[in-house]
Amino acid sequence: MSETQPVRPRAVVVLGWTYRRLASRSPSLRFELTPSAQPPADGRDWVSAAAFDRHQEQLIAGESARIQAGYDCVPRGHVAAARLLHHYLWSVCLLVSGPWYLDRRVPRIRPEDVWMDPRTGDLALRPGDFACLPGDPAARLPGAHVLAGEDELRAELRAVVAAHAAPVLAAFGSALRRRPQALWRMVTDELASGIWYLGRMLGEEERAVRAAGRVLPGDTPPLPGAAAFRSLPGTDGRSHPTRTRLGCCLYYTVRPGNACLTCPRTSDAERVRRLEEEQQAPAAPSAAA
Repeated sequence: MSETQPVRPRAVVVLGWTYRRLASRSPSLRFELTPSAQPPADGRDWVSAAAFDRHQEQLIAGESARIQAGYDCVPRGHVAAARLLHHYLWSVCLLVSGPWYLDRRVPRIRPEDVWMDPRTGDLALRPGDFACLPGDPAARLPGAHVLAGEDELRAELRAVVAAHAAPVLAAFGSALRRRPQALWRMVTDELASGIWYLGRMLGEEERAVRAAGRVLPGDTPPLPGAAAFRSLPGTDGRSHPTRTRLGCCLYYTVRPGNACLTCPRTSDAERVRRLEEEQQAPAAPSAAA
């Protein structure tokens, strides 16, 4: 991947169509598009992901305030940092994997292409170049990088996520109290869960589970482990896909007794109970997997 590829206007238009589709299908993904090298001029105090290291305290304070408002608890500093990183990585992984899943295009999103509002956690994204397959109608556009096949495109997806995540992990490393391997396990989790989430929102969970398994088969450093989905038998004869997280987002510390659905702390029986309750409820599936 090139570190200095310019943003191509026609590539921005093509990805813009895809991102509008992604936004319409992903209510938990909060972002807006900007066509320029600057964040939206809407008066908000946007922080570039390329400058997260210089704004660490401001960003963590914003996450802490959101946790206090939403869960009525005061998180410890490393908990707020972990929750912030979980939110950011899940969002960016879906901003990369969503276009791949929908249109077989992998956006080459760099930290300097993303901004965060510290107060709300919302993101702004500047679309740029992308990788695609030879038969893609957009393959001839400026900014398109044509790869040989599906394997190469999946490798590109992992490479874009890893290149984006590396400086972000370094920016928050001092606040997280975790070793690098644990942080990369978190990236693996967010990439798998984003694809899974989008599949559920599209009503094609089984396809998404297979897709995530092909993207993360294991032994793809720096992303350790595999998506490793498995099936749980339900009480009504149906089966439910699930996986166990490789890392921890510390959600259980702000919601004691209600760990993530894929947390190692959550038993299979509890997973089935909650999944069947969710299927009966009118609300959309949660992104907290």
